[in-house]
Formats: sequence, structure tokens, C-alpha cells
Amino acid sequence: MILYLHGFRSSPLSFKARLLSAHFAEKGRKDEFVCPQLPASPKAATELALRLVDGVPAEELSIIGSSLGGFYATYLAEKLGCKAVLLNPAVKPPRDLASYVGVSTAYHSDEPFEFKQEYIAELLALVVPDISSPQRYFLIAATGDEVLDWREMTAHYPGVKQRIIDGSDHGISEFADYVEEVVAFCDA
Repeated sequence: MILYLHGFRSSPLSFKARLLSAHFAEKGRKDEFVCPQLPASPKAATELALRLVDGVPAEELSIIGSSLGGFYATYLAEKLGCKAVLLNPAVKPPRDLASYVGVSTAYHSDEPFEFKQEYIAELLALVVPDISSPQRYFLIAATGDEVLDWREMTAHYPGVKQRIIDGSDHGISEFADYVEEVVAFCDA
């Protein structure tokens, strides 16, 4: 099973989520790919993810997380012992998201999106200071990420398989070029 966790204010309609969904459908593996709409609450988001993968053995599970979804994927991979692919992951969201407390809109709709002050404490409860098994992780970081610092990402995930993209952006616009590599890591 592949669980995809989207980023902050994002959705299953994101470019990378749609690309992966189409890839698995094209390969006849549609039932293996799950991409839920995550709630704004970090606690509720990780609880939802845990319910979705309940009963799936760690060796049959990979979590792909983008941005804040990468932060969640790290927490879940440590808790469950599964693989994780991290796409420009947030490594310090309690710091980075403090300025986003309040109501805004989701990226792929006009739906209101409320990020509450208590969510900062929920993020703090999910912090993984050090990963336990670097071989279970694959980091893809873009040096041109305009939102997060790729150097913080590489420092937070020492010893993991890394693909550093020279340039690009936070959304990894050329993600289609890396889909096969991501899926191969998950399947290995």
C-alpha cells in the first residue's frame, strides 16, 4: 500500500497526488494507492492516516509525503517502521507555520481553511528529532524551493537516499521525471 500525504492547505487534487494516482491506475495498481484529504489539525491528520493503514504490515506500506505531509510521513514511518519518501518535507513546521494561524483558503478550492493556535502544540507532539533507520527513507529536495530550505532537509535526514534537484521549486514541477524512482523505492 502507498499512502500519499499532501502538504499544508493542499489536497488530493495537487499535481503530485494526481500524477501518482494516474501512475498507479495506469499500472493496474489503483487499489494500492490511497490519498486522503487531510484535516487541518495535525493530530487528526495523523490519526486519519493511522486508521487508513491499520492492519497493513510495515513491509507492505510506504508513505509518500510532500511538505507538511513529509513531516507527517516521518512521524508515521518512525511509529510504524515502514518506508517513507519525502518530497521537499517540512522539518520545522511548529516554527514555520506559526505565522499561518488563522483562516485562509485551501489551494485547490475556495473552501475556508482554519489553522488554529493549538495546532502548533499538536505539531510539537509529532516532532521526530532523529530518524532511526535511514535505509527506510528517500528524500527528494529542490535547491530552488521557495518555501522551505533544502539544506535543513538534508541535515535532518542524514544517511538517507537523497535526490537533490538543482533548482526546481517547492511543488517540484518536474515531479513526473521522478515518479518511477519514487515507486521503485516504495516497491523495493
